[in-house]
Amino acid sequence: MWENGGSAGKQTGNTTVQFNVLADSQKERIWQAALEVLEQTGVEIYNEQAVNLLKKAGCHVDGRRVRIPPQAVEQALTTAPSRVVLADRYGNSRLFLEGKNTYFGPGPTNPYFYDVETGERRKVNKNDVMAVAKLVEDLPNMDFCMSLACISDVTPCLADLHEVQAMLLTTTKPFVTWAFNERNQQRIIEMCEVVAGSAEALRRNPFVVLYSEPVAPLKHPSESLGKMMYLAEKGLPAIYTPGVQGCATGPASLAGVLVVALADNMAGLVIHQLTKEGAPYIAGGVTTNMDMATMIHCYGSSPDFCVMQAAYTEIIQYLELPMFSAGGASDSKVLDEQAAIEYSLSIYSAALSGANLVHDVGFLESAMSSSLECLVMADEIISYVRKIVGGIRVDDETLAVDVINQVGCGGHFLAEEHTFKNFKREFWRPKIINRERYHTWEAGGKTTYKERLTQKARDMLASHQPKVLPAEVQRQIQAIIEQAEAEA
Repeated sequence: MWENGGSAGKQTGNTTVQFNVLADSQKERIWQAALEVLEQTGVEIYNEQAVNLLKKAGCHVDGRRVRIPPQAVEQALTTAPSRVVLADRYGNSRLFLEGKNTYFGPGPTNPYFYDVETGERRKVNKNDVMAVAKLVEDLPNMDFCMSLACISDVTPCLADLHEVQAMLLTTTKPFVTWAFNERNQQRIIEMCEVVAGSAEALRRNPFVVLYSEPVAPLKHPSESLGKMMYLAEKGLPAIYTPGVQGCATGPASLAGVLVVALADNMAGLVIHQLTKEGAPYIAGGVTTNMDMATMIHCYGSSPDFCVMQAAYTEIIQYLELPMFSAGGASDSKVLDEQAAIEYSLSIYSAALSGANLVHDVGFLESAMSSSLECLVMADEIISYVRKIVGGIRVDDETLAVDVINQVGCGGHFLAEEHTFKNFKREFWRPKIINRERYHTWEAGGKTTYKERLTQKARDMLASHQPKVLPAEVQRQIQAIIEQAEAEA
């Protein structure tokens, strides 16, 4: 996507490089198909409060089955904000979820982790979450944090609380998280309100987003809706994220998967806006397919994953809602060449689509494991991709006609002030990718990319300078955890 710069003397900005998967007519057909599913097939709603809200809004209720007319969806779209802003721990606005602004961060829920010191694949512990948060805090292309874990060394029913505590103590960046149930979500919000200073301060400048999920296809559990509705009542951002697998929980077609995902997302939006008009809602989810030979949920090893995520983003943007997407994941069992390929392509396609919150960066083994090295690699890939997507700046300085005239034919630009001034900002430079000549690389130990990633992760952990919460805030967070432990 390029902009005509006009005459050499005209000052022009660069436009970002992006792509389109769907024509407008295709978006409209998918949209109309989703509306038809909502009206004709309907959805199953297992939350009595939600059923009552839908009934009052004119939906047809038959027990748990609710059929939602198009006008209810259109009304919800008129009240849902098209822009959601996330702050850092200090209340400074950091992420502007609108248009094609794209931000990257890890994923959640991995039960296994590759130890950065031993290389062992083992169960995740709480210290791993703190290590993830330390790297996210210091990696320049990680814009928000997630735990990249399902902790195994704490009380199981409170692992979500311990994940949040670990992130609150370690990173100042916005974070996305989950809650096992409504009571735990209330505790998580309480912890975040302690850090923010008050419930109103957190509402004004939210640094946390919680997500909940329907059960595809077209089934909405009471707990999932209850968590989403609680966030709406609090005026805090909510993500409602269907995960639809072609051939399993969705049809054996890319468009059919999108229809199911969109229908479930819009059912959530209607209930969310009926709970509180104007509450911040982030749409999206994970759309992929099940490999019919292995029964594996395909992440990075699927071009279908990339194209469906990009198409889903286009539709959500067509509806003028913020988009929660996925990328930077792999089905490889270890960090190897397969993982690098899959990370690169999924990050690239997510950036080209302009999705807003791109999570699951750091996944291996179809979301069953990860490592700190994965995050370090992903950070460099994101940097690489952002340079491509950023396009080319065209103005008097970058056209450099005066410098070209001065150097003339057969000269060189090495000694020019223009080169000294611009070479760092105009051209991308790697931090871990190696460009050295062979003999220099050999003299330096002939390290592989994986070895350099491991060393970088270790060095970052060793040099991390924590931004510590006040002692009283830490005490209050710990008191919430201890009360939950006592109740458990």
